[in-house]
Amino acid sequence: MVVCTTGLSDEQMKMLEEASNHVAVLKSANMSLGVNLLMKLVKEAAQVLAAAGFDIEILEKHHNKKLDSPSGTALALADSINEAMEQEYHYVYDRSQVRKARDNKEIGIQSVRGGTIVGEHDVIFAGKDEIVTFHHTAYSKAIFAKGAVSAAKFLAGKAPGLYSMKDVIKS
Repeated sequence: MVVCTTGLSDEQMKMLEEASNHVAVLKSANMSLGVNLLMKLVKEAAQVLAAAGFDIEILEKHHNKKLDSPSGTALALADSINEAMEQEYHYVYDRSQVRKARDNKEIGIQSVRGGTIVGEHDVIFAGKDEIVTFHHTAYSKAIFAKGAVSAAKFLAGKAPGLYSMKDVIKS
């Protein structure tokens, strides 16, 4: 079973976990191989750059019909970084209502909605006198289908369990 969605309830997650006792289940917030590699790269970068005092910002852009903000992919990127940093960080979604200096343990997440943008994600590590930016652009939704097919091929013959796209890109 391949599941690509965000915002599952606790009850739905329990159902997936129960199913994974009987069949191989792969769940991911995003099926793009590039985005999943990006999650791995920013996790590694955070261990070096965040530890050196770099600020972290995520900018995501999607089409004007997208309802959720921030995107599940932006949250998954933030979660990857936070996991690498032992959950020390909190997320700030909008600074317009708060006038105070940036906290050194925050990950800023900003959203843009417009036109027909399929998906763009930037993870910015901003340090003193230097910036490192990781960028991914989805030009079509075909990449998500391609990733789902890769996930299904990966699951073929696998033992029951709960897998992720991390497992796919490792293989």
